[in-house]
Amino acid sequence: MTQENKPTPMMEQYLSIKAQNPDAILFFRLGDFYEMFNEDALEAARILEITLTSRNKNADNPIPMCGVPYHSARDYIKRLVESGKKVAICEQMEDPRQTKGMVKREVVRIITPGTILDESALEQKENHYLAAVNVCDGVYYLAYLDLSTGQVFLTSTDDQNQLFNELLSLQVSEIVLSDQDQSNDWAVLLQERVATFYSFFGKEIVQSTPEQIWTLLDAKDAETDLLNFLFAYVADVQKQMAHHIQPVERYELSQYLQLNYYAKHQLELTKSLRTQRKKGSLLWLIDHTKTAMGGRMLHQWLDKPLLRKEPLVKRHQKVEHLMQHYFDRIDLQEALGNIYDLERLVTKISLGSANARDLDQLRYSLGQIPVINAILERINQDLLGLEDQAFDSLPEYEELWELINQRIVDEPPLSLTEGNIIRMGYDTQLDTYRDALANGHTWLSDLQLKERERTGLKTLKVGYNKVFGYYIEISRLQAQQLKDDRYIRKQTLSNNERFITEELKGIEMTILEAQEKAEKLEYDLFVDLRNQMVNYIPRLQILASQVAELDVLANFASLSEQEGYVRATISDTPKDYYLKDSRHPAIEKLIGQSAFVANDLELSPDRSLLLLTGPNMSGKSTYMRQIAFCVILNQIGCFVPAKEARLPLVDRIFTRIGASDDISSGQSTFMVEMMETNQALIQATEQSLLLFDEIGRGTATFDGMAIAEAILNFIAHKVKAATIFSTHYHELTSLEQDLTCLKNIHVGAEEFQGQVVFSHKIIAGPSDKSYGIHVAKLAGLPEAVLQNSQEILNDLEAKACQLRKKDEGQLDLFTLAEQSVSSQLTSNSEGELKEELEVIKQLKALDLNQIRPIEAMQLIDEWQKQLP
Repeated sequence: MTQENKPTPMMEQYLSIKAQNPDAILFFRLGDFYEMFNEDALEAARILEITLTSRNKNADNPIPMCGVPYHSARDYIKRLVESGKKVAICEQMEDPRQTKGMVKREVVRIITPGTILDESALEQKENHYLAAVNVCDGVYYLAYLDLSTGQVFLTSTDDQNQLFNELLSLQVSEIVLSDQDQSNDWAVLLQERVATFYSFFGKEIVQSTPEQIWTLLDAKDAETDLLNFLFAYVADVQKQMAHHIQPVERYELSQYLQLNYYAKHQLELTKSLRTQRKKGSLLWLIDHTKTAMGGRMLHQWLDKPLLRKEPLVKRHQKVEHLMQHYFDRIDLQEALGNIYDLERLVTKISLGSANARDLDQLRYSLGQIPVINAILERINQDLLGLEDQAFDSLPEYEELWELINQRIVDEPPLSLTEGNIIRMGYDTQLDTYRDALANGHTWLSDLQLKERERTGLKTLKVGYNKVFGYYIEISRLQAQQLKDDRYIRKQTLSNNERFITEELKGIEMTILEAQEKAEKLEYDLFVDLRNQMVNYIPRLQILASQVAELDVLANFASLSEQEGYVRATISDTPKDYYLKDSRHPAIEKLIGQSAFVANDLELSPDRSLLLLTGPNMSGKSTYMRQIAFCVILNQIGCFVPAKEARLPLVDRIFTRIGASDDISSGQSTFMVEMMETNQALIQATEQSLLLFDEIGRGTATFDGMAIAEAILNFIAHKVKAATIFSTHYHELTSLEQDLTCLKNIHVGAEEFQGQVVFSHKIIAGPSDKSYGIHVAKLAGLPEAVLQNSQEILNDLEAKACQLRKKDEGQLDLFTLAEQSVSSQLTSNSEGELKEELEVIKQLKALDLNQIRPIEAMQLIDEWQKQLP
């Protein structure tokens, strides 16, 4: 290595710290900047679109370099983390002005996609999850936490697909895996997710795991190991204990209505299919919560609808009571709207990042609790004799409110180091300092007046600057005439001279000392208050949860009242569904309630399979989605969009609505369709709801029809789940004669003056035709194509009629061909027999799976011409 390429002491320090954090971009503090070098600089410059320079430009190998100002680093860090990067913040641990030689530097925290706490990087009403996964004895364990709220969850499953679905549904920001798992096949799991492989070897469990989480009873070794692993990682990146971590909530997936990720995706529960954003989804439609905690809780409820009747009935009862108390509910929601994000405020207090403005928000929020309790008391007065349905009062924590109010001024500043945080009268010493600061200006004015009289210099003035401090300034001409030994020359200017006196020195020392000590004392008093509040963290988190639940229930009540939703009766009988005038809430919102055509649904244990036929664009998919929405809304505690409703508790919803494929894994639309259908047929129970749209359409006609019929038979005889099966295969409608549980329904449509008119009304019985050409006309196909299509259709229908059985009216090509040949064999001549045998030979050799319907018709036409 040449002399010019030898690392400087500073670069040696940088390289040493970087070696300890190889997977993070190192923000290395140098004065007022965070600097990045080498590969970090190249990557950061590309992502942040900042200028890339170099260090040692004249060296053989200049070092790439870029930097960002430390006071605006937050936005740059956010952009790097959002791109999937980890950022290690390396600070100067000593004051460079008071240190000889190299300044000591350390990484004070590592910011990762799953642990970022910057408010601008977090969605207010969304959880931000960090997850850890392991597998033990064939069981997959999943632990995940939201560091911004302290919530921790734990679950397990022996089905890898179920684990993947849970992770996809949670939309975790980062997944932590043991570095020993790198050889495992996590390709599906990690697709488009940030993964961190972490070594737990040698970590101190006691230091890394918050004590308060261990309220989990009978934890298995694998669960304990996973939680220790997760919290060791959190402690490593945060470099401090997280006192706000809440007790672990363990749950079984079977405790809730289960929808896999694809079902949630197709139903647009939390994101729109078109935009992949919240707007346009069911969550967007129903979320009018007033608090951030309420918004996050609503999302959690929508992800995991209840499967137990008792807690669900309690939710419904409270929603009903809030609907009946309109003015109290309005007052309640107004008070809720004044409550800040208690969960994330508590996190700031725990991590020592809360400022005076945050404590002011907590004080203001606590001030709303007595108002809320008074409203709840008014509602409870009308529930005499129904105490089990009454609303519990919220804890008011008057002592905490008083603790903050005694110390913090009403409108505190953001900065903690510039004073004006602590109230006058709270601390005697602080008041003394403040008095000195306030009176210092008076002292200086008095001194200036006294010195003018004493010297006779009317232009003499007392001034101050940051470099030289306080001074007495007079002109140079007057300074030459000054005969006063008290005046000590301090600074000479072009036209003036500046002096200092012992009296002014005393005043200066008093003022500057008071300012410095006042700022330090204020900061110490604030930190002491913040530390005292750590003891309230668990209780404030419980309060936040109670406020969030009230917020969601009041939101349900307002939504149900405004949109005309009704409380559903919960049936104890599986497959007992009754909806009168049900609606699709999102479409209804878009086009208006008066324009939406409502529809009924009726299923029973004896008639639980609906075969839905009708033309495209007539509303079959809308009908199926609105049934799913009614079930889901009911099981999260909301009323449902209908005039009357009776619904059972549904354990799983399986959907196959619309076409989708998985290009990344090389799977076609039809393959995905079959895989999803297979999962439904295997996992569904009599308590499940199946919504299948056009199963089998992705393959040849006879294949698709055969598969669809077989699936219907399997559902009827084996699965026995409530099912709505939409199809274009009109031939399947005859199954109503063989399957007693099947009922034909269709979407009404009429042909008027060559145009198809959809009524969007669900009617009993099968559809009479598909109206495919009419829909093509609506789509704008050229008139020549439409006319030719109609001619071909008429020709095919005419030929099909000739081959249709008279008694059944169904197409049976092989039977008809055999009968035709058999009836003529005895009367045919030898030449005619030879022609007929040739037709039979071609018929037997035909592979129906490799031929389109129109080609089959053309062959039949040719065979008819060959036969006598």
